[in-house]
Amino acid sequence: MTPRLRKLALTAHVASSVGWLGAVVVLLALAVVGLTSGDAQTVRGAYLVMEPAAWFVLVPSAFASLLTGLVQSLGTTWALFRHYWVLAKLLINVLATIVLLIYLETFSAMADVAADPSADLDVVRNASPVLHAGLALLLLLLATVLAVYKPRGMTPYGRRKQHEQRTASQP
Repeated sequence: MTPRLRKLALTAHVASSVGWLGAVVVLLALAVVGLTSGDAQTVRGAYLVMEPAAWFVLVPSAFASLLTGLVQSLGTTWALFRHYWVLAKLLINVLATIVLLIYLETFSAMADVAADPSADLDVVRNASPVLHAGLALLLLLLATVLAVYKPRGMTPYGRRKQHEQRTASQP
């Protein structure tokens, strides 16, 4: 990958990942408002807006982060299978995306209940989004720490490739 293309890919990855992180923070704030507000319309509104926010912001950000992360790992010397921290970030991203996709049904169900004006407010309130958004935030922050600190530790594949490169460059 040329330096210019690498920088473009890195910029796209950072932007999509930061966007995903920011969207999770907003969803966490909505979940807390929905759980704690005393105003019925505010509670209903918070749960109603979570579903489209998940579909139109969280899901695209998650997939963009995954795709750009794969491009970054496959197009740079870090590679996908050479370093444990890259594999850990991939696992975090895939796991968080799968949980998000499964959780979309819950967003829909919560929005349906919130849209029903006859539904009791205690039925509308749900602690699940606070828990899920909080855990997602922790996972994404962990991925961020891994990306910044890049802890040492090569996979067996990475050590073999490194050894092959060293022996190939020796006369």
